[in-house]
Amino acid sequence: MKSVCPGRFGVASFLVVAKLNQIIAVEKGVKSKAHQDLTAAHHGLQKTGLLAGISRTYQPKDEEGEQLPPESTLVQIKAEDVLRETAATLTRLFDVTATKDWANCTARADVKVDGRVLVSDVPVSYLLFLEKQLTDLNTFVRKLPVLDAAEAWTQDPSTDSWKTEPVRTLRTKKVPRNHVKAEATDKHPAQVEVYYEDVPIGYWTTVKFSGALPARRVNELLDRVEKLQQAVKYAREEANGADVTDQRVGDAVFGYLFG
Repeated sequence: MKSVCPGRFGVASFLVVAKLNQIIAVEKGVKSKAHQDLTAAHHGLQKTGLLAGISRTYQPKDEEGEQLPPESTLVQIKAEDVLRETAATLTRLFDVTATKDWANCTARADVKVDGRVLVSDVPVSYLLFLEKQLTDLNTFVRKLPVLDAAEAWTQDPSTDSWKTEPVRTLRTKKVPRNHVKAEATDKHPAQVEVYYEDVPIGYWTTVKFSGALPARRVNELLDRVEKLQQAVKYAREEANGADVTDQRVGDAVFGYLFG
């Protein structure tokens, strides 16, 4: 193995200069953790109950009506938070793998999206890695939870989630009524039939909350992933290469994808 260039980022860079096989060993553990975190994030986002919240308050129809306490459930998972955490986890994996690949490759190319260089001088081995990761991210983004199109949603700064307009619904109570089928006589008692009538007694005011994403946001993210996938494929075809420094490309990639 040829000697490598001094790094730019302290202790981690010293490891790159001393023994590149240490970076290879680190990459294995980082890759395993990133896969576990991404899988956990994906599974967590499929638990729609944790993305949903609700707030209900009750108002009796009159002062003598039954008083009911308000009901609420907080949103426990917010998709945007998961995106940020996923980006942080995968940024470490992207950077460690880049450091290893930059050391062994001579073939490099720029990754360009819409005429702008997103990541410059990328080696072929890392372009192959990006292709694999972007395939996984494509699947991840396609399965992001989307707000129910049947509802009108607005952002709620107080909960940092989405909410619907309040909907007021009537609460009723079944009250027994008597229907006299036959009046009483001196020989027979009255024939009375009991039936129940729904009588309004109050109102529920319901606001739904959600940590899911608008469809336009998911489509935007998917468009970015697919554009980057195409750009990486183009770059791999024309790549050329160079020496190693401690690489920091994860911030650029996820700043674009999830920014």
